[in-house]
Amino acid sequence: MTVSFVCRTESAIPRERLFDLARSIDAHVDSMDSSGERAVDGVTSGLIGEGQDVTWRARHFGVPLTMTSRVTSLQFPERFVDAQVKGPFKSFRHVHEFEATDAGSIMTDRVAFTAPFGVLGRLAEKLVLRRYLERLIAARGLYLAGLAGDPRA
Repeated sequence: MTVSFVCRTESAIPRERLFDLARSIDAHVDSMDSSGERAVDGVTSGLIGEGQDVTWRARHFGVPLTMTSRVTSLQFPERFVDAQVKGPFKSFRHVHEFEATDAGSIMTDRVAFTAPFGVLGRLAEKLVLRRYLERLIAARGLYLAGLAGDPRA
């Protein structure tokens, strides 16, 4: 059974810039500092593009995890999709959507995932994983939205 959630983040950043920040390996690493997440293979810095992979290594729940994701589609500056090709989930898909507003832009993250391990995985999805991942994605969105005045971004 697939679990899904949606996070929306409003930003003063124009959508083209927010789109590129969302696919920036460097901004991702900075936003995930608390888990020590690092890009260790594939595209390890700069902007990731369609058909490209990145392998992440991080520590979540005290457990070291490795996950390889591929950008499966990209339509600048409206939308891109990444999906796990190897890693801890049975499936993991993240759709990033961007719309321009008078004040800047809105980024909408649509995440759908399935944990491994059958019944135990479904229990983990309901008790822990959904809330944990939703908080992680929401925090990342707020981090990216806050980069409006950072010239390094």
